[in-house]
Amino acid sequence: MRFSEILLIATLVTGLVWLYDRLFCRRRYRYKKEPWWIEYSKAFFPVLLLVFLLRSFLLEPFRIPSGSMRPTLLEGDLIVVNKYEYGLRIPLFDKKIMDIGSPKRGDIIVFKHEKEGESIDMIKRVIGLPHDHIEYKNNIIYINGNPIKQEFLGEKTEYGERGEAFPVREFLEEIDGDRYTTYVRADEALHRSGYDYQDVIVPKDCYFVMGDNRNNSRDSRSWGFVADKDIQGRALAVWMSFDYKGITNFSIRWKHIGGLYTRKE
Repeated sequence: MRFSEILLIATLVTGLVWLYDRLFCRRRYRYKKEPWWIEYSKAFFPVLLLVFLLRSFLLEPFRIPSGSMRPTLLEGDLIVVNKYEYGLRIPLFDKKIMDIGSPKRGDIIVFKHEKEGESIDMIKRVIGLPHDHIEYKNNIIYINGNPIKQEFLGEKTEYGERGEAFPVREFLEEIDGDRYTTYVRADEALHRSGYDYQDVIVPKDCYFVMGDNRNNSRDSRSWGFVADKDIQGRALAVWMSFDYKGITNFSIRWKHIGGLYTRKE
């Protein structure tokens, strides 16, 4: 059971107890101690309700699970996701009830993705909008036939999950005024044709997304498009960043905290 479902159940249970007390029990326990389950429910219900409303309609925390968005976002980053910018949705059912806005190219979004019959949260960057023509050839993105701006910054060493070192090329990309850095493997993986993507048209109400770590990201190049109904929100900021080296061995990346991912208009 997911945390959002547990939170909803806890809010409903404590809310019903609070309502029961308001309607039937206030006079009964006016001069004596209330049962513990009524006392605790009354104390926790306002807090749970506030957290539920904030998490469902305004802001939600999200943990970066992998290195697919390096160097922009790192494993262990804890970010805040804007839930209302793309429209208000009914909690749990993800049914949009009010259309406020839509993703733009360059936005970093969190969305639901079906993997092996299970719905998981993923985070990627929006590259293509509905009806866009998208190509990815020789590590360059083409949108409607035009290559996006790309500047080579140099080479550096990255490390895999098992600690293996490999060279990467770092690029500064610009898409619709939004500037960000990407990684591309500098060894033999650079020439693997499997990462290229020929001309494809993004369907209506769908988006083409990619990870900034181009050779270490399973994204729209491998499993297709993201439907608008599956989008949860837009990444706003890193509020905490942990560098895990083991269960009891970790440090805080202080310099990585606070990075804002604002939209360029």
